[in-house]
Amino acid sequence: MATSQANGPALAAGKSEFRNQKQKQENRAQSFRFNESELLTVPDGWKEPAFSKEDNPRGLLEESSFATLFPKYREAYLKECWPLVQKALNEHHVNATLDLIEGSMTVCTTKKTFDPYIIIRARDLIKLLARSVSFEQAVRILQDDIACDIIKIGSLVRNKERFVKRRQRLIGPKGSTLKALELLTNCYIMVQGNTVSAIGPFSGLKEVRKVVLDTMKNIHPIYNIKTLMIKRELAKDSELRSQSWERFLPQFKHKNVNKRKEPKKKTVKKEYTPFPPPQPESQIDKELASGEYFLKASQKKRQKMEAIKAKQAEALSKRQEERNKAFIPPKEKPVLKPKEASTETKIDVAAIKEKVKKAKNKKLGALTAEEVKLKMEVDEKKKKKKK
Repeated sequence: MATSQANGPALAAGKSEFRNQKQKQENRAQSFRFNESELLTVPDGWKEPAFSKEDNPRGLLEESSFATLFPKYREAYLKECWPLVQKALNEHHVNATLDLIEGSMTVCTTKKTFDPYIIIRARDLIKLLARSVSFEQAVRILQDDIACDIIKIGSLVRNKERFVKRRQRLIGPKGSTLKALELLTNCYIMVQGNTVSAIGPFSGLKEVRKVVLDTMKNIHPIYNIKTLMIKRELAKDSELRSQSWERFLPQFKHKNVNKRKEPKKKTVKKEYTPFPPPQPESQIDKELASGEYFLKASQKKRQKMEAIKAKQAEALSKRQEERNKAFIPPKEKPVLKPKEASTETKIDVAAIKEKVKKAKNKKLGALTAEEVKLKMEVDEKKKKKKK
């Protein structure tokens, strides 16, 4: 009894502690919910500090190298701009070699290299140069806030003609669609052969990949461009940053315009009947019904010959009719008789006389007697004023 009385207050104390801990956890969860939106948002204008030699003073343990092949048509351009490539990579202590015989570019780290990720950026640089990207754009990949994405589109569409049409749809008339994508995503996009190369910020590259893959899946890029324009306007509003944008974005319905091709010969299904079809008559049954079965061999032969001669006569008459068609003259159009000119023409003599009188009284361009007098008076007044 004594032990049970002693354990009573200890159990009550344990329960109260458990309640307090639970309340503290709930308060923490509530405070985290309030601060979650603040933690997720990155302040405007914030940039990650650049990686310097002080961050890795001892350098790298081993040398790393990457090589990539380039097509024959890029040889002349790469030969021309290779000194600039070497100069840009030497600033980060990375060696670059161009092998024109093998047709390859190689980049490798040195003992002075301190940035462990610069070799990956150098690899991306030579990849972009091999995919027909100009040096001025490709060298931007060495910056910390810039990334690249090489999207392979060659295997997405089987039909060659369809692939070319969809790739051209991505470029647009005079490159207008590509230019709109570049402005909305802040990325440089290069469509070359079976790949699409993009250089820019991470958020822009994500959108570019989505648009390119959708275009190859027969979704027109104008739909994605429209959503990107709406997103850009919504991003300007600070209140809407933490909210869902689904209510503002347009919902496009997929319409299958191409109907299924119907076969030329349609087979009509017969109505189902549980009874089997009637048994077809054999040749002997047909002969028995017509009475040919009881005829002699000579009579049967004569009947066959008569049937053949009847067919021949019919075919001959048809052939003769077709030949005679060429000799049948075509129907001539009926000749229309010219209408006889009406001899009786009524002449209004009185109207002609009036016209003649008017012409005598008033000559063409001549003034009337009253107009002449008025003109004379006006001229005299002008002369007096001058004097």
